Amino acid sequence: MNKYQYKVQGVDYDVEIEEVEGNVAKVIVNGIRFDVELKQPINPTSTLKKVRVEAPKPVARPAAPVAAPAAAPAAPVAAGDGSPIKAPLPGTIIELKVNVGDTVKVGDVLLVLEAMKMQNNIESEFDGTVTSITVKQGESVMEGAVLLTIG
Repeated sequence: MNKYQYKVQGVDYDVEIEEVEGNVAKVIVNGIRFDVELKQPINPTSTLKKVRVEAPKPVARPAAPVAAPAAAPAAPVAAGDGSPIKAPLPGTIIELKVNVGDTVKVGDVLLVLEAMKMQNNIESEFDGTVTSITVKQGESVMEGAVLLTIG
């Protein structure tokens, strides 16, 4: 079993690769088990090469709910100066309600995050100006991911 630590857009991920059979890898990401289908099979006895993978699909577990799978991360966007607004739970960005340069007040709705088929308004925790937006509509995010920055 191989263990790795990754940081994507400021969020830490602990990844364990349990096994690779043909084009399916069994992995655990932050304690959640996924079967990841590789687009191109690799030989687990040879040196691993960079391989593009499809978004992981969660393993069905009837006893406990499983988090939505994360899409392959896009190239990180540098956050602007200010205070980050982070995802309170994993989900998909449904709608951005602000743009960079917009002035916001505490309680203003910044974006809508869908999680477990519920739409959640993500509100500003600060007064200020939106200095960066690090997500886009339709993107999947993990809990703790920086969504935007208010300066």
